[in-house]
Amino acid sequence: MSDETTERAPFRNPGWAGNTGEFELSEDEVRGRSYVGEHAPEGGHPSRVPTVPYMLPEKDPEAPLFEGPYAERFEKILSRYPNRRAALLPTLNLAQELRGRVSPETMAEVAQLLGLSDAYVRGVATFYTMYNKRPVGRYLIQVCTNVSCNLCGGDEVLAAFLEHTGTEAGEISDDGLFTVMEVECLAACGFPTAVQINSRYFENVTPDDVPAVLDRLREEAS
Repeated sequence: MSDETTERAPFRNPGWAGNTGEFELSEDEVRGRSYVGEHAPEGGHPSRVPTVPYMLPEKDPEAPLFEGPYAERFEKILSRYPNRRAALLPTLNLAQELRGRVSPETMAEVAQLLGLSDAYVRGVATFYTMYNKRPVGRYLIQVCTNVSCNLCGGDEVLAAFLEHTGTEAGEISDDGLFTVMEVECLAACGFPTAVQINSRYFENVTPDDVPAVLDRLREEAS
């Protein structure tokens, strides 16, 4: 390991993999926040509406499905698929973005909107772990413990998050901010241990990093 790499090591995990190229770029410059802007409720161009983030800090369990700009986005989703059944996953994504979870009542509403049976929608929604079937905290912390992350201390990172949030897996912390879950591969095997917090990845996480990550999230929430 070079002196330069050693010098940077303590700063490798402010929520991203770090700048390893020849240019000195900030996290905002690498992630492109300066020109991406805010997430538009109506979803922007129809070609991107099925892929926009759906796990956001703000959640309203009583939010209607779908009104205003979200009704526009729902129509854009439908326009991208040959039939309404094919649009089920992005519609569930949109419902979870609004409400923070996909409850049995939400599944029934989605089924009605798409002209599908309640049983079909429930079968799809319960198959995928990406849909929250019960309430979660403002920040859903998903810790990978699959092969690469496991070899690099994923179990210890998971234990650290549970300890420092004072929760068991799947519980909401007393302050309402955190829910910690163990998950399978997050497709970031080059940066173990990988942790997904809502729609953002934290890479190369070690147990020692956990308090700083949580402090960062608390500061964002304040």
